Amino acid sequence: MTLIVEPGNPAAPQTTALLKASHTLMQSLFPAEDNHFLSIDALTAPHIHFFIAREDTTTLGCGAIVEKTGYGEIKSMFVDPDARGKGVADALLRQLIDHATKLKLPAIKLETGTGLHAAHRLYTRHGFTTCGIFGDYIENDTSLFMERPL
Repeated sequence: MTLIVEPGNPAAPQTTALLKASHTLMQSLFPAEDNHFLSIDALTAPHIHFFIAREDTTTLGCGAIVEKTGYGEIKSMFVDPDARGKGVADALLRQLIDHATKLKLPAIKLETGTGLHAAHRLYTRHGFTTCGIFGDYIENDTSLFMERPL
């Protein structure tokens, strides 16, 4: 498998399908008020850097880094269930970390669901540790907050 990670368009048909699948999954796992995903339109904002991972012309995963004051936030990390276990999430996360470093952000943070153990392992492998609540998030029982200095 030749995996390519590159800037992508959230509105591209394959990418939109992945994002909708992610949104559907999160809505099935967590209460509406605890879902913090960005809309497809919001992901096209200038301060959001969106990437896809693809094999040939097939989009396998996506993720974004949002420029915030004093840090970057990882959003919309999702890999097609059929592509899991092939290193797609690792490649995407490495690209997001590298991009945040190029942006000279001092740290990157993220919010993920408490039950998403595979995601927790991924982020821990890449140097993330748990942290307190940040940004505009409201304390709840289903969010886990993590950060990584750059």
